[in-house]
Amino acid sequence: MVDYYALPQDWPGRENARSMNSTAQKAECVEAALLADIVDEMGPRFDSRHFVPFVTMHEFEALLFSDPDLFAQGIERRDLAAGFLAIRQGFSSPEDINDSAETAPSKRISGLFPGYQKRLFGPLAATAIGLSTIRKECGHFDDWLKRLESLA
Repeated sequence: MVDYYALPQDWPGRENARSMNSTAQKAECVEAALLADIVDEMGPRFDSRHFVPFVTMHEFEALLFSDPDLFAQGIERRDLAAGFLAIRQGFSSPEDINDSAETAPSKRISGLFPGYQKRLFGPLAATAIGLSTIRKECGHFDDWLKRLESLA
């Protein structure tokens, strides 16, 4: 799982992804290029079925907008639910939340909650929201998990 935004400019597939319209298309392009690069580097004996890359286009925090009420409840800041909802309503999917470095999901959260700590509040919110809700709202993330589950 890697964050597209933070990837180096020469990361496999990043150049081609720039010309694509949707965040899902960009992520899939980079994932395919990363897999091809790993297979090429590891050689023909590498079993590529066990390397399943996932590119989140912006940040892990985007997934937390899957349920703004439970997000606020999970971090014990119910007063933030309306603000989280307003952010979420501006996008077709939580995975699309971003516009620039200043409006990344974590920056939006910090704008409403200056004391936001990613490593503390992120897991609390994700636990409150639940994986089933995140999967329902975030199709690309759900597809990745399905691929991982198919390996079992």
